[in-house]
Amino acid sequence: MQVKVLFFGMLREIAGREDEPVEVADGAALSDLYSALLQRVPQLQEFHHAIALAVNDEYSNEDTKLQEGDEVALIPPVSGGAPEMAADCQGTGMQMSEHAAIVREAIDGAAIAASIKEPDDGAVVVFDGIVRNQTRRRQTRYLDYTAYESMALKQMEQLALQALATFAIRDAWLVHRVGRLQIGETSVFIAVAAAHRAAAFDACRWLIDTFKKTVPIWKKEFFADGAVWADGEPFPPEVPVFGSGASK
Repeated sequence: MQVKVLFFGMLREIAGREDEPVEVADGAALSDLYSALLQRVPQLQEFHHAIALAVNDEYSNEDTKLQEGDEVALIPPVSGGAPEMAADCQGTGMQMSEHAAIVREAIDGAAIAASIKEPDDGAVVVFDGIVRNQTRRRQTRYLDYTAYESMALKQMEQLALQALATFAIRDAWLVHRVGRLQIGETSVFIAVAAAHRAAAFDACRWLIDTFKKTVPIWKKEFFADGAVWADGEPFPPEVPVFGSGASK
């Protein structure tokens, strides 16, 4: 049977392609496919980080059984409105769910913060992630963000729902921009509304910290003297990882 393999972030450059069809035996597990990929792309054996694999937009472990036509993504460590917003996004290339969006245009943080407010709210806490002009004393020219967009949007929505279930908040919005960003532009914006500030602060911090470990979005930093993929955050324990020729 045949599955489609997708490469993201620096793995795309290592493999030299964005995707490829791979034949596997009927009843093959994800670990079998990964072993086959190590033969097809030997450079993966030297990859110094663990790699997560997703089947049809869901992080999956080595025992997952594959089916004909499955989409399998190799994921290196990740870097990282209201109804009015939904109406405004038609035809802009924006992807949205109930509490999240991936956009290609500038993020209007003030509009998001304003749209999330309700009379019952005593606090709206926001995180505004901005492109800075240097990293480790190297002057940054601009950043390019790429994403496994269908999975990223699902992960963002799941984070919002988990925050709503865990913290005493009323609403949460997560927005990330992809494409080329200039210095000073917003890459990620999170807004949390609650009756009390403590819950809003706690939820907002948890959202951005977890976002940077689980949502498949990567950034490539372009400097005056070259370009590199940004180091990703370690995957949390609940995400199965593959790497160094073995999975765990």
